[in-house]
Parts: sequence; C-alpha cells; structure tokens
Amino acid sequence: MKGFFLYVMAVLYIIAGSYHFINPRIYSRMMPTLVPWHRPIVYISGAVEIILAILLIPVVTRVYAAWGVILLLIVIFPANIQMMLNFYRKRNPYLWITILRLPLQLVLIWWAWLYTF
Repeated sequence: MKGFFLYVMAVLYIIAGSYHFINPRIYSRMMPTLVPWHRPIVYISGAVEIILAILLIPVVTRVYAAWGVILLLIVIFPANIQMMLNFYRKRNPYLWITILRLPLQLVLIWWAWLYTF
C-alpha cells in the first residue's frame, strides 16, 4: 500500500507542478509582496515539484526527493498564508478552503516524511 501512495503522491506533484506553467497567474497572486520576481519563482517552484515527483520513484533518489518535498512545502507555506489573507481582504466566500489548506500542509509533510527512511 505504501508503494501505491508513493505513486499517487508523485502524480499529484507532477500535476501541481505542471499547473504552475499552465496558469502561473494564480500562483503569482499567492506570492507575498516582499518576495521579488514572482513569475520566475512560480516557474522554478513548478519545475522543482515536477523534478522531485520524478525523483520519488527510483529507490536510490527517493529519500532525497522526499526531504526535498518537505523542504519545498515549508518554503511555500508563506504563499498559502498570503492566499488566505488575500481571500480574507476580498471577503471571498471560499476563504474557508484557504484556512483548511494551512493544516493540510502538515499532512502533506507527514506523507512525504513516510518516504524519508
């Protein structure tokens, strides 16, 4: 079962990373204003997601890729907070989704951690 969920995780990160290239505007708006070069960072983070997802598959790179996913999730956490703040300021009715997304990061970190040993 652990192997199945590894492939699920890899596919999800490939899809998420690809979407950075398909619709970068969404991710650019999530970026905190103090972070410069929004568009290049969106593309870089998307590429990193795809690369890490691919590196999760081979056993020889899996542990490093899992730690990379954990690091990436920590680094992008401020963007999730920024998205929540944006939704709050605009009184977006989907604010609740952005609030639920914050603890979801911990679940995703735990999921990646399962493949670090």
